[in-house]
Amino acid sequence: MFANSRQIQTTQTAPHPRLREIVHKHAAAPYLRRPSDAGRKALVDIADQLAQAPFILDAGCGTGSSTFALARQFPERLVLGVDKSIARLAIGLHLIDIGAAPANAILLHCELVDFWQLASAAGLRCERQFLFYPNPWPKPEHLMRRWHAHPVFPALLALGGVIQLRTNWRIYAEEFTEALQAVGIRSQCQEFNPDEPLTPFERKYAASGHVLWRVQGTI
Repeated sequence: MFANSRQIQTTQTAPHPRLREIVHKHAAAPYLRRPSDAGRKALVDIADQLAQAPFILDAGCGTGSSTFALARQFPERLVLGVDKSIARLAIGLHLIDIGAAPANAILLHCELVDFWQLASAAGLRCERQFLFYPNPWPKPEHLMRRWHAHPVFPALLALGGVIQLRTNWRIYAEEFTEALQAVGIRSQCQEFNPDEPLTPFERKYAASGHVLWRVQGTI
């Protein structure tokens, strides 16, 4: 049902005490994970398009609705939506196939960890990066699954640009702000009310009475 999203359940009451230690550790050592062959092929297929000019990234785009909204907002830029779920992407890909999506929008089936690793290694650059409502992984022991404490975080930052995170968990927003600060990037963290929700999750969380948070900074 709509407007019935539960509040995030967690034992954390503040940013994780080990956050800065972990961010500094990842910043000091390269991430040695080997990207998947599927990820390599996915990036090869669109690498030339992305290399032509800085692009806009919608990381974890789901059905692509937010990608299309961003493409309409930035009609002069290529907007790339990346998601690991082909089932969710199929909705947006169908709209692209029938000509019902903005011409400057591309959807890519790829694990985000693969994409960030490969794109940063290829020297690609973003003008803007958006992370809308990522999995919060609210258990304290799952800190390193959150993007700002994940080993791939330096690769994410290497793509550059203006970065914006939206979440319905205050602690995630505060941690993301602190992680950016730990590597010398200033940002603003604030409660906000979207004029027009950009994603189905944003619409549902707002309708469910959740407080929404936004973090924005320039890498």
